[in-house]
Amino acid sequence: MQTVVLAAGKGTRMRPLTDRRPKPMVPVANRPLVAHTVDAAVEAGASWIFLVVGYEAEPIREYFGETYAGVPITYVRQTERLGTADAVRAASASLDDAPFVVLNGDALFDQDGLDELFDGGPAIASVRVDDPTQYGVLDVDDDTVTGIVEKPADPPSNLINAGAYHFPAAAREWLDVPKSERGEHELTDVVEHTIDRVDVRPVPLSRWLDVGRPWELLEANEWKIAELADRNGSSTDNTSAESFDGTVSDDATIRGPVVVESGATVREGVAIEGPALIRSGATVGPNAYIRGTTLVGQDASVGHAVEVKNSVLMAGAAVNHLSYVGDSILGRDVNFGAGSVVANLRHDDDPVELTVKGERVSTGRRKFGVVLGDDAKTGIDTNLNAGVTLSTGATTKPGESVTRDR
Repeated sequence: MQTVVLAAGKGTRMRPLTDRRPKPMVPVANRPLVAHTVDAAVEAGASWIFLVVGYEAEPIREYFGETYAGVPITYVRQTERLGTADAVRAASASLDDAPFVVLNGDALFDQDGLDELFDGGPAIASVRVDDPTQYGVLDVDDDTVTGIVEKPADPPSNLINAGAYHFPAAAREWLDVPKSERGEHELTDVVEHTIDRVDVRPVPLSRWLDVGRPWELLEANEWKIAELADRNGSSTDNTSAESFDGTVSDDATIRGPVVVESGATVREGVAIEGPALIRSGATVGPNAYIRGTTLVGQDASVGHAVEVKNSVLMAGAAVNHLSYVGDSILGRDVNFGAGSVVANLRHDDDPVELTVKGERVSTGRRKFGVVLGDDAKTGIDTNLNAGVTLSTGATTKPGESVTRDR
């Protein structure tokens, strides 16, 4: 099945984590976000992948190359970000006159559901949510999609569009849709054309995640690290160094599913309570504590008397002395000065808010810490309040209490 994967967006809602990388390349467990989508597509039966790229495309090209998992890759450049229908239209000239699948490259899909989508079309992936008013909502009659309504105040169902589509070959001729009110050519309008012409079935997904904002990146890692660790990690209460590909001290205590990659080092006195992933080149310890679902990225370091809970430390991040990081995301090459502490809980117990495109937005999470862009640095004894964002390259002074973004 020829498969178009949309990976051209800037990821403005994910900033500052996307200041220097495309959103599809943010890390989720042991590979970039979009690699999970492509891997799932290959397993479902993709015979050719068409990656639509735009902003900061080179890292995507370098990662996937000309073939990936035995499947050829064709790169299609979307020169202007004019919407999802425009992105598919850019790829359409490369497609054969046959059915095709389109996947959002910034979403995670359960494998069984994606398998069913690939098995037969026309079809659209769907998932049930508690509050459908912020999504495209499907109207379904007798197992056939009869309409799709964007962000309705009175939704016809709680079944939403999950951003995965199996189109008939004829849909290549239906991609030239007018701009929407927000000035983009929307793929949902192409879906409407398809619904008007052929029967489209909804394919239910048991699990799905749209990864658009930092706390959703944290959730994506919670999903995929647990999945990876359950499959490849240590067994409960396994403290044998021989159970890991990396170097683990006999004096370390490891409980639950944990993966320590080849080239990673876990030193004496370390306690890790999985799920956790310690990537190649990373160093943990001595005398550090990692718990919750945590990613310690390639060449990152967690040092003496440091606790990291349920967080993502990207490549090269360093938290080396007497610090606490909880429910947070640290970008590449972030450096925590000794004694830096993250707050991750509001006194009123309301969900923590984070700034997204200039507005404070609820994360929906009772516990959420901070987001630090690449190369941010804290001075010694810095306190960072829950919901603070430090931009790329930002710094703090020794002893500061940071309660606002910078």
